[in-house]
Amino acid sequence: MNPKSDYTIYTDGGARGNPGPAAYGFVIYDSDHKLLCEEGKNLGVQTNNFAEYSGIVAGLKWIERKSDIKNPIVQVFLDSQLAVMQLTGAWKIKNENLRDFFYTIKELEQKISGKVSYSHVRREQNQEADHLVNLALDALI
Repeated sequence: MNPKSDYTIYTDGGARGNPGPAAYGFVIYDSDHKLLCEEGKNLGVQTNNFAEYSGIVAGLKWIERKSDIKNPIVQVFLDSQLAVMQLTGAWKIKNENLRDFFYTIKELEQKISGKVSYSHVRREQNQEADHLVNLALDALI
């Protein structure tokens, strides 16, 4: 069982076509499950994996900028098994663009200076972030 987190991030990314119009979405909650931030952003024409990683980076950047907690515990939940397995070191990263995201994420983890963990969740458990992706893709955000 994971310790109670200071921040919980649910993030998602998607592309309609691969590559195709792409977007990410994330929501961030504090330890009391109070919504702190939600964001969806259109990324232009990109791949699904680019969008997934962009959402992770955006969520971690928010924590890095806004957190007033020293050494926070951050749990990131996403429905991309590929990203989770790569970020936890279980799978190698062969794609150069994803490798660049990996290094950016590891730098953000250092700046946050807490514990950041990544967990895979089923799509049904990631509906809020998925909804933000679709809103961005539909140009409603």
